[in-house]
Amino acid sequence: MNKLLLVTTITALTMTSIVSTPQAQAAGIALSICEYIAADDKRRMRSFLKVKRLKIRNIFPEIKCNGENLLEFAATKGSVETGSLMISKLPKSVVSENLPLIQHGSQPLIDAANARVSG
Repeated sequence: MNKLLLVTTITALTMTSIVSTPQAQAAGIALSICEYIAADDKRRMRSFLKVKRLKIRNIFPEIKCNGENLLEFAATKGSVETGSLMISKLPKSVVSENLPLIQHGSQPLIDAANARVSG
């Protein structure tokens, strides 16, 4: 009886840790991406994405920074380098959908978005 209880407890703990790990990793990834955008650190952001084998176009719809999508957050923070990187990697349709959201950002970022949409 004690062995059965021990095995059941260990199995339950193992299953709980397996289920919660991806969510914790996703939160860490989102936090890192938001920090790199806020610091406008293009080099570290590119390196982080490469190490994690992530693409901006795949994570863009899922990650929010302070309730804003990544492009809007970059515009709010004035992050031209990381914002321009995202604009170059995202599909034109996504950039054009988000163009009104970044109009309050820095002019180089707006120019990069307009060039991506029109080009």
